[in-house]
Amino acid sequence: MTEERDDIIVLVDEDGQEVEFELVDNIEMNDNEYVVLMPLEEESAEEDEVDEVVILKIEHNSDDEDSFVTIEDEEELNSVFEEFNRRMEEEYDLDNDEE
Repeated sequence: MTEERDDIIVLVDEDGQEVEFELVDNIEMNDNEYVVLMPLEEESAEEDEVDEVVILKIEHNSDDEDSFVTIEDEEELNSVFEEFNRRMEEEYDLDNDEE
């Protein structure tokens, strides 16, 4: 039996292949909204370990449809990634310095 999940997003890669991603986080920063996605094949890794994430900006158009776009500005991308890392540290209490 197939389970339908609300946290699965299917994107089409440059070769026209559909790739499934799990929605890991939504981040709002500087009047923009971003999604952090993890390829589903990464789920086999340990729960607290994420090897690769994809961060995309959400653009809202006049038709009430959202589009995910690549972030071209490296500084913007790094800022969102730092915020994601901060959230993950808080959520999983990854502060290893206090041992």
